[in-house]
Amino acid sequence: MKILMTADAVGGVWTYTLELARSLRAFDAEVFIATMGPRPSPQQTEAATTIGNVSLFVSEYRLEWMEDPWRDIDAAGESLLGIEQKCKPDIVHINGYAHAALPFRAPTVLVAHSCVFSWWQAVHAAWPPASWDEYEWRVTRGLDAAAAVVAPSMTMLRALRMCYGYESPGRVIPNARSIDTFAPADKKDLVMAAGRVWDEGKNLGVLMAAADRLSWPVHIAGPDTAPDGTRITSPAVVMLGHLAEPALANALAQAAIFVHPAVYEPFGLSVLEAALSGCALVLSDIASLRENWDGAAVFVPPRDEDALAHAVEYLIGLADERRALARRARDRALLFAPERMGRAYMNLYQRLTTSRAAGLACAS
Repeated sequence: MKILMTADAVGGVWTYTLELARSLRAFDAEVFIATMGPRPSPQQTEAATTIGNVSLFVSEYRLEWMEDPWRDIDAAGESLLGIEQKCKPDIVHINGYAHAALPFRAPTVLVAHSCVFSWWQAVHAAWPPASWDEYEWRVTRGLDAAAAVVAPSMTMLRALRMCYGYESPGRVIPNARSIDTFAPADKKDLVMAAGRVWDEGKNLGVLMAAADRLSWPVHIAGPDTAPDGTRITSPAVVMLGHLAEPALANALAQAAIFVHPAVYEPFGLSVLEAALSGCALVLSDIASLRENWDGAAVFVPPRDEDALAHAVEYLIGLADERRALARRARDRALLFAPERMGRAYMNLYQRLTTSRAAGLACAS
């Protein structure tokens, strides 16, 4: 089977795309990845091309959540139609929204990883301003046009219904990470977090504020310079900056506790990576994290600095409880296996291509 898949190299979508492409090798799938946004780094390009079943088509068109992107979105659409004509995929897999409305010949799967409207609701408890009306229209049109809509959590699927009135059933296929990449090592007395430090949705400021009250050092991995050039710093935290995957895996393997205080998180790949790495989890009490980690983490109100500090100190002081919690988290994480994700997507792809073939036969 041939799959044309869109991606960007900005964050978790890239990680997800490569993990899915690897898992699809077991089904002899060939994956054409069309990138938009900032160009993949040399390391990202190498990671993609060494998978073996991946071909890259790189562009720098603006992404739909960026400011005034629509001319670029339309140009990227023309490029995608050209790639489809050249590669003749059986499935078009859109990791976004707007391009699902294009007149592709192949059935289109739309995967909703996040969206501006649900982010705005979580962060600001309000709808975005009128300048996002075009975005809303494009997202709604993509959802309506797709042959199938997938979200990584039921929480994200519900957000599509709340924000855009999406009414079709949709389906949940959780993200996955490999135990070949993330695994425990000898633990150090260390608290860790990961994410875009400047992203209000990640809410890492509450951990930075609590860090000087913790008896263990706190390390945060992730981009710490905002799009406007502002660099986020904290004297109480070791800022690791962006880490390539091997360095991130090594850091998580050594951390005893992982904290994720997000107010917005459609899935949480960093939490999954930390759980696979044997970290005890302290998570914000929001719907998506409860959905995936209830019973395998300590939960705290996302904006409560005192509760966060108390929960982390509790685990620091109780080694047996901390290790038991880490074991439960890793047992849960093993359920999010790449093999399971790849099989779920392949079953969906095959159902759509079979239905399309049957429809074409009836039409003829």
